[in-house]
Amino acid sequence: MAPSGSRSIKRGCQRVLYWIPVLFIALIVAWSYYAYVLQLCIESIEDTGEKVVYLLVYHVIFIMFVWAYWQTIFTKPMNPLKEFHLSHSDKELLEREDRGESQQEILRRIAKDLPIYTRTNSGAIRFCDRCQLLKPDRCHHCSVCDKCILKMDHHCPWVNNCVGFANYKFFMLFLLYSLLYCLFITATDLQYFIKFWTAGGRAHFRLKEYLNGLPDTQAKFHILFLFFSASMFSVSLASLFIYHCWLVCKNRSTLEAVRSPVFRHGTDKNGFSLGFSKNFRQVFGDEVKYWPIPVFSSLGDGCSFPTCLVNLDPEQPSSPTGSNPANKSAAEGRQFPSKPLRESQSRLLTSTPSWSENETATDKDRKGASNPGMTIENEA
Repeated sequence: MAPSGSRSIKRGCQRVLYWIPVLFIALIVAWSYYAYVLQLCIESIEDTGEKVVYLLVYHVIFIMFVWAYWQTIFTKPMNPLKEFHLSHSDKELLEREDRGESQQEILRRIAKDLPIYTRTNSGAIRFCDRCQLLKPDRCHHCSVCDKCILKMDHHCPWVNNCVGFANYKFFMLFLLYSLLYCLFITATDLQYFIKFWTAGGRAHFRLKEYLNGLPDTQAKFHILFLFFSASMFSVSLASLFIYHCWLVCKNRSTLEAVRSPVFRHGTDKNGFSLGFSKNFRQVFGDEVKYWPIPVFSSLGDGCSFPTCLVNLDPEQPSSPTGSNPANKSAAEGRQFPSKPLRESQSRLLTSTPSWSENETATDKDRKGASNPGMTIENEA
């Protein structure tokens, strides 16, 4: 009981510590709201028209920013479906086998009916020994969440959550609206910041002589620090947002940008890229009206992804999959998941040239004769 209680206390303390970065961001945002709305707009700006415009635009951006941030934090990452988990009998069978070659044969048998095309660096089936499942393409195990996350991008401490298939669109909108939030504050606060510095701190300069009965030095402090904070965050957010826009255009995750996915034919950094338009729609969806709104509209199921490989698999026919009727019908026969997708999802997944692992009996025999057994590797 004691060791179990100690572990529970440790996990509880860790969960509290993980929320500290989120609390820090929340406090910064709350202070910025007070400084901009009360100290700058309401108390310092005397022109009513300018004040109203600033407040309206500010609150629109603020609401979208908070909404996207909330969605990024509290949207639970999606985990692999039950089809990818080993059954009780398969677990027992795998545990009885000591050799990696035999274990790989079992995993290959299980994986043949699943849409799994990526491999480990050594060419083995990607298997998570902690979750006891075959990893879908683009799925990785998060050491912080201790779960396998579909299309995992990274674990972000600033949202205390994994960024993956379920909330990647929310994360992109969070970066966009937080950047707009900082840029808007920087632009509208600039003239008052300049007035403060050009005055040289002389006693005759005042935004207003008193703010709610307090000396104008309080407003000066908020205006000065607000400008510095907003401009500093703008630089860091701009670089991060541009980087993730590049990832969306290339249809890569942060993990895939660091380490390219490995297919049976070898490493291919562009294996999942379908062109700018389809790459963008995979994240944001087909309906334009949902693009700027933090509601889920991404295409697909997170477990299977169409591919457009640059290098052809030597074990596949030389003609493209889409031009071979036999291969096309076989691929359609193994469509995953079994539940029907929305029309927009199906159109993206079926209209894109895909790579299929269908093999003829001769190919399988040749593969068995030429390829030795491979060991299980679990990727973090």
